Amino acid sequence: MKFPAPARNLLIVLIVFLERILTRCMVSDSSNHEPPSSCTATRLSQASSGIISNTKPADCSNWLTSLDLHGSISLPGTAIASKDFGGIYHHKPLAIVHPGSVEDIVKVVTMVTASPNLTLAAMGNGHSINGQAQALNGLVLDMKSLKGIEIFQGSPTEGPYVDACGGELWIDVLKATLRVGLAPRSWTDYLPLSVGGTLSNGGVSGQTFKFGPQISNVLNLHVVTGKGESITCYPEKNQDLFYGTLGGLGQFGVITKARIMLQRAPHMVRWIRAVYADFEEFRADQELLISLPEERTFDYVEGFVLTNNDDPINGWPSVLLSPSNSSFDFRLIPQTAGPMLYCLEVALHYDHDEDFITLNKRIEGMLAPLRFIKGLHFSFDLSYFDFLNRVHAAEVAARSSGIWDAPHPWLNLFVPKSKISEFDAKVFREILKDGVGGPILVYPVNGNKWDSRMSAIIPEEDTFYLVALLRFSPPYPSGPPFQSILAQNEAILHYCTTAGIDMKLYLPHYKTESDWKRHFGRKWQQFLQRKSTYDPKAILAPGQRIFSRSTDSTAFTRLYSS
Repeated sequence: MKFPAPARNLLIVLIVFLERILTRCMVSDSSNHEPPSSCTATRLSQASSGIISNTKPADCSNWLTSLDLHGSISLPGTAIASKDFGGIYHHKPLAIVHPGSVEDIVKVVTMVTASPNLTLAAMGNGHSINGQAQALNGLVLDMKSLKGIEIFQGSPTEGPYVDACGGELWIDVLKATLRVGLAPRSWTDYLPLSVGGTLSNGGVSGQTFKFGPQISNVLNLHVVTGKGESITCYPEKNQDLFYGTLGGLGQFGVITKARIMLQRAPHMVRWIRAVYADFEEFRADQELLISLPEERTFDYVEGFVLTNNDDPINGWPSVLLSPSNSSFDFRLIPQTAGPMLYCLEVALHYDHDEDFITLNKRIEGMLAPLRFIKGLHFSFDLSYFDFLNRVHAAEVAARSSGIWDAPHPWLNLFVPKSKISEFDAKVFREILKDGVGGPILVYPVNGNKWDSRMSAIIPEEDTFYLVALLRFSPPYPSGPPFQSILAQNEAILHYCTTAGIDMKLYLPHYKTESDWKRHFGRKWQQFLQRKSTYDPKAILAPGQRIFSRSTDSTAFTRLYSS
């Protein structure tokens, strides 16, 4: 039914009036320590759903305007939400909502749920690779407008933590917590990522072997589900939603706030890189370091693969840490070395008042049993903040050259420890023997630091490796053709399948239900049940391409093919 303009305007006024009355009657679901006021959780009745369900996506601007949001709406100029860091997919939404409160998100979710076919994606800082935060002809929540950081410095009975809104960036969380001498325990290598974004996936870096991923360092969450419910969830209360949301790819709710564990922040970091010619020695030393007691190992363990040549991006120069590391003596490389070398990257925290002689002896003792090429190790001392923010310099250079805005068909894998040598022989030394125009990360993590109740999927081995192909190639013709890069990624995945390597994609992207079922394995049915419980109409995170939008309030339709 289509209403005449005067009648439609009257209905909109009525909806706004009813919502204002209902909003005053809401009851907040809060925890012991309240989050910042901009993150306050509320719940909204769906009294207006009968009217909204008769609208079409093209009419959604009228309904958004009627919601009386604390934030703002972008109707023209939505192209910014149709692209991401990957630059592969471009799906334009009908509108972008910049929420000013959790109440805004509840209102928008309620509206979208009541519509016949709208979808909703939460976007952090736009660093998805395969369009995961896009919503073709739907709505995008620009979570960066939802700000708030509140720090609890601890008590005799409770450890310190930070309450951070889902739209906050980790770089800003770091700056805020360092002001009081604290910091989160687990990080990502790149810090301008949103809290809600990394917690929807995992959040991994060189601290993961010790503290687990970022999702293993969360005390509670505030989530707006696909049914418009705003819920505080903990490991002990509403635990199914808590564990489902962590690593849940945004399928069950929008993370509006997270409570994250903190620890005392060190002042300084000794950053060390050491080069290997033999992969087996490299991996054995990495695995040794992540198995040692905390007091005997480093605070950060990563590694990467480089080409055995003087290529400034892929080869020897990529190892150098600073201008003070002025030379790489390639003459020290054994003649038996193959086309690829391997670089161990470790770091040790210390404070300003630590005795340097004692510190150096400690580090020498930790490096002594390692089998890197003697003479090819480099070190650099820098502040804790600068170490965690170490990718910033590379970002500045990439932006100035234009490479930052070029497509980034990255590939991130979790490879079982039992198969990593086979992976090296075929993938690193054959398929990628010329490099990828950027870092090829490879480092092990301990599976026991991941909670199996969470939605994140990892290989079923005690130890597995993160392999990340972080391509920074300039656009063709200055760089390789885009399709050839995608074909190389597909060749790697095809090899893993045919070789029986049960790897798992990190930041997964699949096009068929069979691929998603294989990815989730024995957790697939649990994932389906959680979707049915928290987002039965499948309105959330359509860019993940796991489910398609349903008009049935009791079920959802799975996406069977591309």
